[in-house]
Amino acid sequence: MVKNYWEMAAFIVYLVLVLAIGIFFFIQGRKQTGDKAYFLGGRQMNGFVAALSAGASDMSAWVLMGLPGSIYLVGMGKVWISVGLLIGTICAWVFIAPKLRKYSIKADDSITIPQFLTNRFKEKNPALQAVCAVIFIIVYCIYSASSISACGKLFNSIFGWDPLYAMIGATAIILLYTFLGGFKAVCWTDFFQGLLMLMALMTAPIVALFVMNRPGFAPVAEVVTGANYYNPLTSGKFDYSSIADILSGLGWGIGYMGMPHILVRYMSIKSEKEMKRSQIIGCFWTTLILIMASVVGLVAHQYLGTLLAENQEIVFITMVRALFPALIAGILLSAILAASMSTADSQLLASSSAFATDFYKPVLRKKAGDKEMLVVGRGVVAFISVIALMIAVNPNCKGIMALVECAWGAFGAAFGPAIILALYWKRFTYKGAIAGIVAGFAMDAFWYCCLSGSVDKLCLYNTGIYEIIPGFIFSLIVAIVVSLIDKKPAREVSDLFDEVSRMKEE
Repeated sequence: MVKNYWEMAAFIVYLVLVLAIGIFFFIQGRKQTGDKAYFLGGRQMNGFVAALSAGASDMSAWVLMGLPGSIYLVGMGKVWISVGLLIGTICAWVFIAPKLRKYSIKADDSITIPQFLTNRFKEKNPALQAVCAVIFIIVYCIYSASSISACGKLFNSIFGWDPLYAMIGATAIILLYTFLGGFKAVCWTDFFQGLLMLMALMTAPIVALFVMNRPGFAPVAEVVTGANYYNPLTSGKFDYSSIADILSGLGWGIGYMGMPHILVRYMSIKSEKEMKRSQIIGCFWTTLILIMASVVGLVAHQYLGTLLAENQEIVFITMVRALFPALIAGILLSAILAASMSTADSQLLASSSAFATDFYKPVLRKKAGDKEMLVVGRGVVAFISVIALMIAVNPNCKGIMALVECAWGAFGAAFGPAIILALYWKRFTYKGAIAGIVAGFAMDAFWYCCLSGSVDKLCLYNTGIYEIIPGFIFSLIVAIVVSLIDKKPAREVSDLFDEVSRMKEE
């Protein structure tokens, strides 16, 4: 019981820090008005904060619970997810981030991804923004549910609390500081949370390896085995399931091209100089996080054995509590809460900005003022939080990794091709963008339900292939074909593309 008190003290200190950041930016933000300040921080984020914020909003609790748990139970086949994500994040920082930032500024100073895609074509029709807003709300409800679910598992594992009450409390805290500070509060909390996540993932497996090398060490239980616990490139076992593991793992990387809450971080960076700094820091941080998350799963395989074969998502929690004194364990385990909250707040802000800026104002209330927009945006945050909470507490919820996988695939398939083509293809058209987004989302949903084995009652055949891959390919094909069939873009659209392409570094 004393141990629980020390761990609880560490959590309380962390939560006080998070709320203090929100209050600070609330007071500071009263001097600034407008949706640009609230939703994009006025494009004044420095490179270090933007880089860690992008990383922390990406690496939610699944990198501390879902991914290590999958590797612990299944083995090397799941390490390919880390490889895919590493390749994807480097490509996004190098090829997407700098050009998106410049293009979004030239495209009427766009502050959201749907707004950028509309302004890029000099289009007044709000159809694309409306489609994007609907997809955002649907997918972010699922994505946010993964973070809320992680909080429930965390407090249930440590303190024995009812997961329902733990998830309600976490949702309330996320809502509070997202309401208070907007984009800057979210980015700065992400910054501190990113540092905490890295410290936790670096510390736990290193200490575990030291303990395991001591004389007389034995695993907590029999060493876990699994049909896929092998490296398909070196073990000699290389069949269709191996190929599916590799392709699906690498497929996670293309999700970065279409992840709205990450893309807006690129848009918020204040200069090209800061962008270069962000690229280096962002790639380095993500590399360390993914490597250490994979190491946690592999080390836990030897340290814990079969102890958590039925509850693999708490391998990191179990290792930390076994290895460290209570106060230090509480600090390290706060990283899970940090990861959950850093992603949830980013997703809630991105979805609220999409609805308020891209649907409410252009479609429902064209004369809506700044204060009204903020009220509407915060209302959407509350709505999505409630729906996400309902998904998380549903007994049929399949867990953190399954929720993230579903949402990641939907965003990557729907928006990835549209972003790439918008930045690099002059012939791309507005109708092509709409068609590609809808086609990618629809194909991803169909594959998830019928061809991935995720939904037993609807499954026609389990291909073992992650749905983001066929969804992305189908979206890309449809966007290109429709654009070629459609009339060429107007002269002003082509001129804007050429202007951005000629822009030199600041």
